[in-house]
Amino acid sequence: MKKIGFLSFGHWSPGSHSQARSAKDVLQQSIELSVAAEEIGVDGAYFRVHHFARQLASPFPLLAAVGARTKSIEIGTAVIDMRYENPLYMAEDAGSADLISNGRLQLGLSRGSPEQVIDGWRYFGHRPAEGESDADMGRRNTEILLEVLKGQGFAEPNPQPMFPNPPGLLRLEPHSEGLRERLWWGAGSNATARWAAKLGMNLQSSTLKDDETGEPFHVQQAAQIRAYREAWKEAGHERTPRVSVSRSIFALVDDRDRAYFGRGSKESDSIGYLDANTRAIFGRSYAAEPDVLVKELEKDEAVAEADTLLLTIPNQLGVDYNVHALEAILKYVAPELGWR
Repeated sequence: MKKIGFLSFGHWSPGSHSQARSAKDVLQQSIELSVAAEEIGVDGAYFRVHHFARQLASPFPLLAAVGARTKSIEIGTAVIDMRYENPLYMAEDAGSADLISNGRLQLGLSRGSPEQVIDGWRYFGHRPAEGESDADMGRRNTEILLEVLKGQGFAEPNPQPMFPNPPGLLRLEPHSEGLRERLWWGAGSNATARWAAKLGMNLQSSTLKDDETGEPFHVQQAAQIRAYREAWKEAGHERTPRVSVSRSIFALVDDRDRAYFGRGSKESDSIGYLDANTRAIFGRSYAAEPDVLVKELEKDEAVAEADTLLLTIPNQLGVDYNVHALEAILKYVAPELGWR
C-alpha cells in the first residue's frame, strides 16, 4: 500500500495553450485541484518552490488556504530551498499553516538546486558564513529550524513585557505539536540522505540525483533509500520514517491522453550536470496504456521501496485534466500494483 499524492511546480505562462496564464491562475487552480484531488481519494497535495521564476514561490499562504478548504489530504512542499529561508520566521509560518490544517502539513526541505539567477539567496539577505558553501548554509538553516520546532524555550523574556509571559525562556509561537516529525529532506546524494536520517527527517527523493555509480536511475535511487533507512536505524530513532519518490506517470485511457502524451515518454534515463562538478542522472517518465504501465512500474526498484509516490502533474493543462490524469492512475494502475 502506498500514499499517492500530486506534485505541482505551479508553472504559468501567457501562451494561448496554457490554462494557467498568471500567478493568480496558478494559486487559485492549485487550491481547486487540491479540493478535487481529495474528493477522488488522492492522499497528498504537494508544491515545489522556485524563486525568480514564473512558478509557485512563497508556499505558506497557499498551504494555509488549501488546509482551510480541505479536511483529510496531506499538504506539503517538495521542496523549499533552505538557502533562502529565515528559519525562525519559517517556523512561525509553518506552525500557523499546520494548525489551520489540523496537523496535515508535510514540509519538504532541501539545500536547493540551480536557480534562475546567480546566488539568488543574496537578494533575500542571506550570506554563507566564513568557510561555508551555500549548501552548508542551507543545511545550517535546516538544523536551526529543526531545533526551534521542538517547542523548547530559548529566548530571554523582557522583564517588562507588553503582555504577560509564561515562566521561563520563551519559544516561538504559534507552536504546532508534532510538526517536527513531519519534516522531509530532498536528498540529491546518498550522503545527504544519511545526514537527513541522522537528524530524524523523512526522505524525499525526486527524479534526479547525483550519478554515483553509473547504474540506472531507479537502481541508484533504491540504493539511496536503503542507505537512508540503514542510517535511520543506526541513529536509534523510535518512529518509522517515511520515504517518497516522485515520477511523471500518465495512463493513456482516452483521446486527450494520447494527444498530450501518446507520442511516447522519455523512456530512458538521461545524464546532465547541475554544475561544473556535479554529474546528475535524471529518471525516465512513463506514458502508456494502463496494462503496459503496470508492467513497466513493476520493474522500478525505487518506487517499490517507497511508501509515498508523488505524481508530477502538467498544471498548465488545467484542473479538470489533472483530476482526470490522477484518477486514471488511482483507478487503472494503483490497484494492479497493490498500491490500493
